[in-house]
Amino acid sequence: MVTRLAVLVAALWLGGSVASARVVAVGDLHGDFAAWRAIAVDAGLIDAKGRWRGGTTTFVQVGDTVDRGPDSLKIVEDLMRLQREAAKAHGRVIALVGNHEAMNVTNDVRYVSAGDYAAFTDARSAATRDATYAANRAVIEADYRKRDPALTPEAIRAAWIAATPLGQLEHQAAWQPNGRIGKWVAGNPAVALVEGTLFVHGGIAPAYAQVPLAELNTRVAAALKAGDIDPASIINDEAGPLWYRGLAAPAAPAVAGQPTVAAQLDTLLPAFGAQRIVIAHTPNLTGIVITEGGRLARIDTGISAVYKGVPSWLEIADGKFTAHVVARPTAGGAK
Repeated sequence: MVTRLAVLVAALWLGGSVASARVVAVGDLHGDFAAWRAIAVDAGLIDAKGRWRGGTTTFVQVGDTVDRGPDSLKIVEDLMRLQREAAKAHGRVIALVGNHEAMNVTNDVRYVSAGDYAAFTDARSAATRDATYAANRAVIEADYRKRDPALTPEAIRAAWIAATPLGQLEHQAAWQPNGRIGKWVAGNPAVALVEGTLFVHGGIAPAYAQVPLAELNTRVAAALKAGDIDPASIINDEAGPLWYRGLAAPAAPAVAGQPTVAAQLDTLLPAFGAQRIVIAHTPNLTGIVITEGGRLARIDTGISAVYKGVPSWLEIADGKFTAHVVARPTAGGAK
């Protein structure tokens, strides 16, 4: 039997738009679970216990739930669960792929916090780490001795243990392309069209403006499943939908010869059958920015306490953007 969730996901991938009573969007969360829960309650998406209460609302999280802050896993698992709960209530939870989700899938862990690794630990973590070292000892020792031939086996083991905190191996297993979270990320869209509003984490550069929405999503999914680390890949390309910052530039072109934001929107929006676009990725710590006559909303407001920005959410009704600000929760405010 084809479920409603499957139909909705297919519609997003093909560029379709399914009618919804209300649309809410939230930008980069970067591991701040307390801020996420405060926003979700304020927006009427969940109740005090974290259960879906948004009814037929379409909620779009515009990528970068992870890294920097300590509670990425909690947020990811919340979104996984809410996708199921919302579908039962004829609502939607759309979790877009951001550049940090792609980085984790391709094992670029530069911004993974100690707290994120710790969240994956269990009673077997120490034994798992020891067994992994034992199974790969020859390769590890050879790699370390390339840097310092004088290192003893004891020194190499100590250095590797120090560089491999408990939970890191479990984190990597979950995020690899065939892992529990990696599969979920690859199954989410990078670009979604909802009632005339285009949602994408970074933006759509002129080079990608004529690529159909379904093809963009297919190419992103294929790159994620392959763990593609090629800089030219769509998930790594600075002009790709996960990284592009050209729509967050000021009125004057950021790069000589680049079209203005207004000119880009004049081409981009009709190409995707959209009237407006919502992006994240490039933070504005003072709040949501709505420009270009209401055609563009930038909703990365540095929500995570790491950035000390403004917790916020965006509501879209009757083709108009309304920005909302939420008080930052006190330490330990969300469980």
